[in-house]
Amino acid sequence: MSSQDDIAISVRNLTKTYRLFRSPTDRIKQALTLGRGKFHDQFTALRDVSFDIKKGETVGIIGKNGSGKSTLLQLICGILKPTYGSVQVNGRISALLELGAGFNPEFTGRENVYFQGTLMGFSRAEMDARFDDISAFADIGEFIDQPVGIYSSGMFVRLAFASAINFNPDILVIDEALAVGDSSFQAKCMVHLKSIQKKGCSAILLVSHDLVAIQNLCTRVLTLEDNHLVCDAVPEQSISRYQTELSLSATAAFPVGHPLRQGPQRFATLQHMSVMNVYLEAATQFAMGDRIVIELSFVCHEKLPAGRFGVTFSNTSGVLLHDFASGFSGVIGFAAGCHTFRITTGPILAYPGRYFLGAWIQHSKGVPSDDRFGSVLAIHVYDGGKVGHREANFSGIRCSNTEVYLPCSFEKI
Repeated sequence: MSSQDDIAISVRNLTKTYRLFRSPTDRIKQALTLGRGKFHDQFTALRDVSFDIKKGETVGIIGKNGSGKSTLLQLICGILKPTYGSVQVNGRISALLELGAGFNPEFTGRENVYFQGTLMGFSRAEMDARFDDISAFADIGEFIDQPVGIYSSGMFVRLAFASAINFNPDILVIDEALAVGDSSFQAKCMVHLKSIQKKGCSAILLVSHDLVAIQNLCTRVLTLEDNHLVCDAVPEQSISRYQTELSLSATAAFPVGHPLRQGPQRFATLQHMSVMNVYLEAATQFAMGDRIVIELSFVCHEKLPAGRFGVTFSNTSGVLLHDFASGFSGVIGFAAGCHTFRITTGPILAYPGRYFLGAWIQHSKGVPSDDRFGSVLAIHVYDGGKVGHREANFSGIRCSNTEVYLPCSFEKI
């Protein structure tokens, strides 16, 4: 077999750019001028990325939100077309991208499984032979014959993963899909991925913020930064570099037109956030029991009598651990103009590990955020011996979902 025959995915000089229009009117103007005028900004989601993935290889992709990870996977799967460069895929590809992608919400789970099988080139008889295994792995019971539109996110991912692995793909692509599953199902998936690895026939491409899973599963890790491929190395080296880069960032700006922005920004716009210790020094390392100081700046485009904002605190799986919401402290209503607030948390009792801060602002209670950013700053919590008994060792505890240390007392009776 030639070296070229060993390649499952070959990416060369891959670049993807988007046009960002500030209003529908600008989009119409751009169309009417036939390219002679420019009424848009250009955003590059991925720039000049090249690599090869061999058959049987398990490769992880890590990077901050907005670094281009999901865009890269969509280009590999053929969902997006590159602006420049090329992607060559050798073999059948099965992908778990955004939740529910490729599922018709009006079809039942059974109908969706058969439909997906048809798209993958399987006959009805071949799907009949596979269906019982898919249903058993998904383990959603009688819901297999209910419309997937009523499924929970966990049921979605169960059925999607069960289908993907039973189609015997040459290439399996997973984009954070397992983060929404419960811990027992995640463990079940990891065991199955290990069995696929042992067979050595399928290439696996995995995007995740769960660095423990990346290190345990992958033989190689690609790191994306500012839409470039900056590291292609063994997991230990790539993860160490990534964590170092995260630790250096104690401030974040919210640029206009950024694709990670959620919300219309009609009433208010987030501008800047920074994280500090209690001495007001820029910091990203905190011992269990430390307080975190966060400064958040935003501008209100008009008076918001019922406006409120907050800072989110999430783990590496994207699970929200806490929302430092202004309404909880009675901070409601803002005049038009610029505002900066300083938030001082109580003692942080999350177990040692990496956590992420985001921000949001809304017009009033109960309505969607007018502007929102997900995980924009990373902090690291370590065991500094400040909480618990002197013999307690929190460093050995793996934070996988919403585990936090809750102090308590013991009394023998």
